[in-house]
Amino acid sequence: MANKEATIAEISEAIRTSSGVLLTEYRGLTVAQLKELRGNIRANASYAVVKNTLAKRAFNAEGISSFDAELVGPTAIAFVHGDTVTVAKSLRDFAKANQHLIIKGGFFDGAPLTAAEVTKLADLETREVLLSKFAGAVKSSLFGAAYMFNAPLAQAVRAVDALRQKQENA
Repeated sequence: MANKEATIAEISEAIRTSSGVLLTEYRGLTVAQLKELRGNIRANASYAVVKNTLAKRAFNAEGISSFDAELVGPTAIAFVHGDTVTVAKSLRDFAKANQHLIIKGGFFDGAPLTAAEVTKLADLETREVLLSKFAGAVKSSLFGAAYMFNAPLAQAVRAVDALRQKQENA
């Protein structure tokens, strides 16, 4: 009993400290495939096989009761401590290559996710790519604004120069 309580506390702590949680079914995967999957996501997540009853109790302890339907069958959870989009992409890509891995759902940014929403999350660009695109858009907007503010000054200078040349010629 104390061992179960310790496991529940460990899962609860992993949920609490994760930036996202992704649930999968691993039935039919070999040990080598699970090892490969863990290696693929190791930089951004930890991947643990859990007992459904203990996971339910841990989620309930954290105030998350939306996973009762997903916590059936063999379940493994990716506890994300890095970029959730990157982990979702890795799981999706691994599931495409290995049909035995099924994405069940997840929890990200305070909201539960269905399997379809996890797939949509995987379709997003990574945080770094989005930030670089945003920075590029801001930079081009600033150059455009600088040009727009500079244009009237340049026109005024050209007009004064034209008047000066006209007076010199006259």
